[in-house]
Amino acid sequence: MATAVHPRIRGRPAHTSGQTVLAYTPDGMKLVTAGSNNAIRVYTTGDDGEPTNIDDCQENNLAIAASNDFFVTGSEDGEVCMYSLETASYEKLLTRSTLPIRDIALSPDNEWAAVASDELTVRIVNTKNITDIKYLRDQPKSVKHVSFHPSGSYLAVSCTDGIIYIYDLRNQEPELLRKVDGVVRSLEADTEPSSKAIWHPDGRAFAAPTATRDVVVVSRSDGERQKSFTGGHMGDITALAWSSNGALLATAGSDRKVLLWETSTQKILARYDYSNVINITWHPYGNIVSFTTSEGELFIYADFVPSEHSSLLDKALQRAPFLHEPLNEISGNARKPIVNGHKDSAALRPRRAGTPDSLDDILPSDGVGDDYDFISDDDGAGYVDGLNGNHKRTNGHLDDIYGVESKRRATHQAWQLKSHPSFQPGSTDWRGNRRYLCLNLIGFVWTVDQDTTHNTVTVEFYDREFSRGFHFTDPYLYDKACLNENGTLFSCPSTKETPAMIFYRPHEMWTSRADWRIQLPSGEEVTAISLSESYITVTTSTNYVRVYTLFGTPFRVYRQKSSPTVTCASWRDYVLTMGNGPVGGDGSTKLLYTIENVKRDEICQSEDTVALTKGAEVKSVFFSDNGDPYIYDSDGVLLVLQHWRTPGQARWVPILDTKLLDRLATGRKEETYWPVAVAQNKFHCIILKGGDTSPYFPRPLLSEFDFKIPISNPAPIDDAGEEAQTEGSRLEESFVRSSLTLSLLEDLLSSTNATHSQRAEQSRTELEIDKLLLQLLQIECREGEERGMKALELVQLMRDRSGKMIEAAGKIASRYGKTLLEEKIRDVAERRLMGLEDEDA
Repeated sequence: MATAVHPRIRGRPAHTSGQTVLAYTPDGMKLVTAGSNNAIRVYTTGDDGEPTNIDDCQENNLAIAASNDFFVTGSEDGEVCMYSLETASYEKLLTRSTLPIRDIALSPDNEWAAVASDELTVRIVNTKNITDIKYLRDQPKSVKHVSFHPSGSYLAVSCTDGIIYIYDLRNQEPELLRKVDGVVRSLEADTEPSSKAIWHPDGRAFAAPTATRDVVVVSRSDGERQKSFTGGHMGDITALAWSSNGALLATAGSDRKVLLWETSTQKILARYDYSNVINITWHPYGNIVSFTTSEGELFIYADFVPSEHSSLLDKALQRAPFLHEPLNEISGNARKPIVNGHKDSAALRPRRAGTPDSLDDILPSDGVGDDYDFISDDDGAGYVDGLNGNHKRTNGHLDDIYGVESKRRATHQAWQLKSHPSFQPGSTDWRGNRRYLCLNLIGFVWTVDQDTTHNTVTVEFYDREFSRGFHFTDPYLYDKACLNENGTLFSCPSTKETPAMIFYRPHEMWTSRADWRIQLPSGEEVTAISLSESYITVTTSTNYVRVYTLFGTPFRVYRQKSSPTVTCASWRDYVLTMGNGPVGGDGSTKLLYTIENVKRDEICQSEDTVALTKGAEVKSVFFSDNGDPYIYDSDGVLLVLQHWRTPGQARWVPILDTKLLDRLATGRKEETYWPVAVAQNKFHCIILKGGDTSPYFPRPLLSEFDFKIPISNPAPIDDAGEEAQTEGSRLEESFVRSSLTLSLLEDLLSSTNATHSQRAEQSRTELEIDKLLLQLLQIECREGEERGMKALELVQLMRDRSGKMIEAAGKIASRYGKTLLEEKIRDVAERRLMGLEDEDA
């Protein structure tokens, strides 16, 4: 790329040779510099005169940070001092270190100063109360750079061991969020090359110089590398800084070059020849870049961005350059966001011209000249102030109409439509250059982004004797997948050349070729896919539900009532689809689901509501190994759909709340769970730690948890460290859970050809429920006579019709001397034996 020659500006001798640091105030009015001499200089933006000098300060200031009211310096003798900008004088000592200070960063609210030194601990000092200090101790070596996130919630610490430590500051005690290794190299604290992590203004990522003399962008959410600024410098990078809107990046290197990069394209826009540059910063608003050298010179470069590119500085906040932007992953299946309020800015609308037949044009002037004025403002009341050209008083004395209009507009803009986004169950977002397309109990499918032209897809199975895994080059860029015992299903978004497409590959075949592809109509994108033993289901951006047989025969096409579509799942002949429904009073759409038997063309549940709490979203939906629909929501609750085969009778029942797991009772663990499947009455998932939102590589292990319905508040831990939860609470939860399991099993047996083992399981479950009731009865009898009515109620709940369980209940009452209860239990047994109980019901 050809680069124009830019005029060289003259440097200002600010300090003596050595480390020279600088910082703009957030309002851009002042530029403060410090260096190896015992003077600090304060320059006024736009004033070419002499700066304000603050003398008699510490020598060898190695770090500086500024707010609008004060600035903070750190010196080689370990002192961190605060100075007032208003009085240009020393204010107070913030903290003192036994070793040299290397870097200082102020939080966005200017209440905290992060101090890096040759000590192993980073201090975060409250600028108003210097006794309030937080300590960061997870790094094993000294720290070279510190940098606050734009929100002030995180701190990036560049350690001399070559690792960037990201700390979460949202709690009282800072917590290490993650370590980012392999980006910056190990550097001594007093060397000129930089290893600083600078946060992009949008807060999603930071940039840092690498050992290969490039600048790489790293995602904050997962620590994965994103796009890079490469091929610019031939020497070590010594300084780098984002423009205030993140659209541009300035870097300096030991190769005597200062480079200007465009963020979106990672292309070099301009090159400047300046040697020994060690610090660089952008003006908060203007087209000005200032930098200092190891010779003590200060360069204030006005119009740093060439005129042909200066419009980039006028743009709104730009996004950090990611390999895969979240908004682009759903391709054409996203609707344009609904914007409330005025469609166009008032400044962009053309002014309405005056009508050609206005009153002043129709009536003659009657000889009244421009200087005609029959009102005399003799009392100074301002009668004639502000007359317009038509000798009429203006509305300048009235309130600004736009103030009133903005108040009215705020009422409308407060309402924002929030709909549930579409998602593919079992898939993850891009992290770096790879992602999982499918994760379940059969196996897993993942893809790796090799370049802009193709990916590589890998399919592996847990049981390798069942089927061999395979690997192939993917020129279609598949972004969704499903995997089961029969085959693997893929879908890809449309491109300029080809429409969206689905691809099915069976695991076993007796012909030479059995895989197939089908292209969707032009303009239609895939939002979700599902694969069962019988059918393939595809939901699209046009709200169509397309059902195919396993070998590509179109079986059914219809338009989903709830739109836009969200996701789908299937089991045998049943298909569950979800979509956005009517909008509630809070601006959020209700999530609706439909279940149908596509083979019999029967609707089991039609546009029923998915039971979610306010603000919650569905994270995954799937069928269990017994064929019951489950959802896992963003609150960490697993719910099962009971009585879903009977129209109008379905309801969502919470069967596990992961926030109430015993492993989290102490409060020491912070983890979330990625849902995988429900099988053998257990919840199979992947445990996520360290703030992760999805699993990553290497392939994580699966964990399983027993169901536990939230019946009552978990009992606290006593002094002995053992649970004080009563046996009764445990048995009550087991009773409710077993009753739910029996209900699901009865629904299954009533709609399918039940096997002998299923009938036997039903009998075992009924017997288990009665045994639980007997144990609860024993507890009630042990508690005293006043619990007799509940004890009798427990007996009436028993399912046994042979009379053996009720006889056992009478023996329990007799053992505890509950004569009256024993008589009433005998009455229940007699009525049940004679069939009178059913008549009462």
